[in-house]
Amino acid sequence: MSEPAGAAVSLADAPPPTGTVAKSEAATRVRPVRRPGRWITTAVVLVLVAQILHGLVTNPFYQWGRFGYWFLRPAVLDGLLVTLEVTALSAVLGLVGGVLLALGRLSRSPVLRAVSWTYTWLFRSVPLIVVLIFLYNFSALYRTLSLGVPFGPAFVSFDESKLATDTAIAVVGLSLNEAAYAAEVVRGGILSVDQGQHEAAAALGLPRTRQFRRIVLPQALRSITPNYVNQLIGLIKSTSLVFYVSLLDLFGTVQSMGNTYPGDIVPLLLVATVWYLILTSAVSVVQFYVERYYARGATRALPPTPLQKARAGLTELRARLRREAAV
Repeated sequence: MSEPAGAAVSLADAPPPTGTVAKSEAATRVRPVRRPGRWITTAVVLVLVAQILHGLVTNPFYQWGRFGYWFLRPAVLDGLLVTLEVTALSAVLGLVGGVLLALGRLSRSPVLRAVSWTYTWLFRSVPLIVVLIFLYNFSALYRTLSLGVPFGPAFVSFDESKLATDTAIAVVGLSLNEAAYAAEVVRGGILSVDQGQHEAAAALGLPRTRQFRRIVLPQALRSITPNYVNQLIGLIKSTSLVFYVSLLDLFGTVQSMGNTYPGDIVPLLLVATVWYLILTSAVSVVQFYVERYYARGATRALPPTPLQKARAGLTELRARLRREAAV
């Protein structure tokens, strides 16, 4: 009797036994390439880090007990508040001045371009300490300041020495210096926006102000944010120079107390160092979330937060351990 068409199955077409498939998959499973150099380098780095930490903890020269005593002292915290106040005011005023200078550099007016360029060139060339000392002695050059017609009558006059407090001198000096650097950061961010974006916005008939606010600025901020945060971190550290204009900020307080307690100079400097580390770290955290916010639409997926990275790493580690256990 003949069999129906398609009913006959050859031995070659028959599926292999289940055990054979499992052994074949296990034999052909892709295994990661072993990289002994990476593990050796990691081990060396960990040893060096452990040695550094051991030296910091066990070296009596650092006087960690005195460090703990000074860390939260009211005088240190008062100096920290002065640092925060001067930094905040200088950052805001410097950024506003930087935006105006950047717009002046990009203006079609040759006068605005020349003035903005000259200001930026001057304050990026002069050291900050020179600016602060010059402002501190400004009253010796100009005892009174007035507003009026050039080479004509003055409408308003006031005594400069009454306005030039230590805090005002520090804020003005830092703001003038900060504006020059912020101007280049903002200008570079605006120029980083593709010219086609400007042309498309103009083709839609949008006013120039709306073009800048809704199209150019959001894209420019992706470039401005990391660069300006670097500048802001530099500003936090630059506040240590206001000690030379008689303003006791964090560093000024530590320096003054170090002169009073010469045996505690090292722990006092460590106190200032740790507080500066805390401040710059807080700024870096804010920078991450601001960059993540403005990355929307520019990347397929937003950068993961540190918590998301930790969860993903833990999940990957568990999966790897399960795979190794199965093998």
